Amino acid sequence: MTQQIIREAPTPPPLAGQLLSKMRPPTPDEPVLRVNNIQGNILGGFNKDLQTLLFLEIENACAFKQWLKTQIQFIATASEVIAFNRIFKATRKRRGREGSVKATWVNVAFSFEGLKKLTNDADAFTDEAFKSGLAARAAQLNDPVDKDGKPIGWVVGGPDNGKVDVVFIVASDEHSDLQAEVARIVESIVTFPKGSGAKITFIEEGATLPPPLSGHEHFGNLDGLSQPGIRGRVSDDPKDVLTPRENPEDPNQGKPGQDLLWSGEFVFGYEGQDENAKTLDDSKGQVVSAGPSWADDGSYLVFRRLRQDVFKFHEFLKDTAEDLDTNPRKVSAKLVGRWPSGAPTVRTPEKDNPSLGDDELANNDFEFNGEDAPDEKGFKNDVVPPSKDATGIRCPFIAHTRKTYPRNDKTPGGTGETEQEIIDTSEVTTQKRRLLRRGIPYGPVSPSTPDNPQQDPNFVDRGLHFLAYQTSIEKQFEFVTQAWVNNADFSNTAAEGHQCEGIPEIPLGHDPIIGQSNEGGDRTRTFFIRLEDKQGGSQCKKLTAPEDWVIPTGGGYFFAPSISALGKVLSS
Repeated sequence: MTQQIIREAPTPPPLAGQLLSKMRPPTPDEPVLRVNNIQGNILGGFNKDLQTLLFLEIENACAFKQWLKTQIQFIATASEVIAFNRIFKATRKRRGREGSVKATWVNVAFSFEGLKKLTNDADAFTDEAFKSGLAARAAQLNDPVDKDGKPIGWVVGGPDNGKVDVVFIVASDEHSDLQAEVARIVESIVTFPKGSGAKITFIEEGATLPPPLSGHEHFGNLDGLSQPGIRGRVSDDPKDVLTPRENPEDPNQGKPGQDLLWSGEFVFGYEGQDENAKTLDDSKGQVVSAGPSWADDGSYLVFRRLRQDVFKFHEFLKDTAEDLDTNPRKVSAKLVGRWPSGAPTVRTPEKDNPSLGDDELANNDFEFNGEDAPDEKGFKNDVVPPSKDATGIRCPFIAHTRKTYPRNDKTPGGTGETEQEIIDTSEVTTQKRRLLRRGIPYGPVSPSTPDNPQQDPNFVDRGLHFLAYQTSIEKQFEFVTQAWVNNADFSNTAAEGHQCEGIPEIPLGHDPIIGQSNEGGDRTRTFFIRLEDKQGGSQCKKLTAPEDWVIPTGGGYFFAPSISALGKVLSS
């Protein structure tokens, strides 16, 4: 099949527009996004099975600017990516299979140190986390560090790994196309007349896992669920919204359970969420600025290279299941908050429900303290009776999905001074912490399973390239990591009155999947879950993990500029 690369498509194709028209009500109050100026991976999302990250150090700024100017034409825009994604979805729906159309995309982002080499006003950026860099803030995130605060075991982005000024993201549907585009970039760096002014410091390929783990991460859980919806239009057409409105019962959602957020939470130059708003349907805030005027239509990119120790995680699941007289996958579901299929434990607490996990209009449709509503497909009321999960029986307060996105739980960081004000504003302020995640696994599949943990005969490096876009690294990525994921006391406020009877410890624990503890160098984490007993009640269990299962091994904070900024500021 021939490769189809779309380069200019400011408006959606007619076929896609017709298929989606019913899901796109008029939204005259939402902004028209400058999709021809925004890089494609931010709002559209590449959504490719294959992706390579290529990191560069700028050695000669003048030469690099000349080389960069030749690469701008290859940078995919949001207009192109959104149009392609609509075509891809439409053709897959009509033909019942993938592979009908394909594309190869490239995006680029710069570290603060990289921007300082290319422009005189880099100091105008206001996000201190971005300006400091991820490596310098590793200790604040509880990453393993030495006595001097330097990250341990990093292979990219650390002080001993060579400078990382630029990252290119190359994504494709076909491996040969991916390799060809990476080779093109590498060759142009090496052979550019009079030199490109850059050298390659690190390259690594990521890929979605093969069946039966397609769409899953290495531990075996479906990944990429619960992405926020985005308010904004792709063209002047008031119906041409970026996020289809697929929940007829709630105009403030895309898919059921997917709250719509103002685009300034993810791209500069647009209105963001108002953290002082009382409700989500009245949450339009001020235009968000990065500092420099040319930074509009850009976004911060957080990259984390997270190695996953699959054997140790599966071994913990099996050993714990034997101690608790249950099965390993149920233990995993308690720790994650979802079953391997993606089905949320709030809606199906006792067993996995793959049909629920596969249903994009149902697998994210829940609140932690909300009432279950009737469901035509019977996913709710025929599995569990309508009730709330205030006690954390279905989805423990420490579960990964609840720690990273607590929805309508009470959260630290509310705008109110009193507990009642925090209760009233928690879900509004929680939406200020969302991320647009664009991650992909790297490394080979492990032979291990929760039922049969297996260790590789030799060391194998596998894990996740975590990539996320936002307009405040401090208030989004770092806040979630510090105040929620690594905070053993959160959600104590949400769980007040529902603590484990007979257990003196107050903290509920860290996020068991990505949470990190670094008390005096001790990495041990404890967390509490509830398990149903045979009498219809529940018992609280304290679990201890002496080692990390997810280990940071590199990363960086970057800024993904607009197409116009690439041409008028960074390459001129």
